[in-house]
Amino acid sequence: MRRFTRGAMASLFALSLATSVLAQDKPPLKLGLILDMSGPYADITGPGSAMAGKMAAEDFGGEVLGRKIEVLAADHFNKADVAGTTAREWFDNQGVEAIMDVAASATALAANEIAKARNKILLLSGPGAVRITNEACGPYTVHWAYDTYSLAKGTATAATKNGGSSWFFITADYAFGHDLEKDATQFAQANGGKVLGHARHPLNSPDFSSFLLQAQTSGAKVVGLANAGADMITAVKQASEFGLTKSGQKLAVLLGFISDVESLGLPVAKGLLLTEPFYWDRTPESRAWSQRFFDKFKRMPTAAQASVYSSMTHYLNAVKKAGSTDSAAVMKIMKETPIHDFFAENGTIRADGRMVHDMYLFQVKTPEESKGKWDDYKLIATIPGKDAFLPLSESKCPLVKK
Repeated sequence: MRRFTRGAMASLFALSLATSVLAQDKPPLKLGLILDMSGPYADITGPGSAMAGKMAAEDFGGEVLGRKIEVLAADHFNKADVAGTTAREWFDNQGVEAIMDVAASATALAANEIAKARNKILLLSGPGAVRITNEACGPYTVHWAYDTYSLAKGTATAATKNGGSSWFFITADYAFGHDLEKDATQFAQANGGKVLGHARHPLNSPDFSSFLLQAQTSGAKVVGLANAGADMITAVKQASEFGLTKSGQKLAVLLGFISDVESLGLPVAKGLLLTEPFYWDRTPESRAWSQRFFDKFKRMPTAAQASVYSSMTHYLNAVKKAGSTDSAAVMKIMKETPIHDFFAENGTIRADGRMVHDMYLFQVKTPEESKGKWDDYKLIATIPGKDAFLPLSESKCPLVKK
């Protein structure tokens, strides 16, 4: 009997050891982040988004389905061909199961085509072009944080209603800027405004003087900045130096982040209206997560960075529930499961891949109103998710049944 027991124990030990070895032999679950690590959007996404992705993997326990979670990060240098090549290499040769962020619209659209061709999941936080879930939609692509429609609806509507009856746009000359100008024009005109003209600039422009001069000459009451990151910061700084706002014109920042406000400083940024999906100090949950991020990164998170954590966590939960990384099975669960976290309290993923959630209109505080560094916003209005994004009935996405 003792011999049998010892034999059984030895067999059980051998089985346990074999199971452990098999678990160790499982390949890692690789998730990729394609980011702007060195260009005009590096502060918005970049190393901060890489940190948010790493936090999501760690908070999940570091593994799922017995596979270690491995987070990769690459710089696309704001070149669509680099983003496309990276996505292709990761999917075809590196075993990456899903890609997140892909800051900037042209690069995101390039990665989107690769993901669609390979039936892979793409969760986008940094880009803004509404066409991502419109004409260019894919069955496994989700646009998580914001888009040009939601940004323009919040800021352009508010600025026009507050006396901005005429507009001039200074626009980044690529997909994101064009979409943002188009959407802002729609909402300005819907509220009685008119557009007097626009000037388009290349990405990462060092000098906006000629564009600002055109805006001043136009006589428009609002100068809409349809750009982002370093371009928006440079434009606002030079507009202040030009005395543009002192002459009676107002600036409308159509995509801004707390990192931009910190770069500008409250004396320059005070009074700016902007629309965001996330602010670190809005709720107890957002404060708690943001403080953890700050402890690691020494900066408060942008909306894009918080979105990376939210989207990756939702993906990992769906993988766990599906018991598989199969894109169809995982996306089905992602779309069936509401998003309730520090980023979005009532988020849902539509058929076109748009993650619908509330958006918020903020105004930048004056130095006197602020209690200290990073205390930059005051909430002006909450825009319910059902009103913030392009109605599904107007979608051009071929996945939407009408």
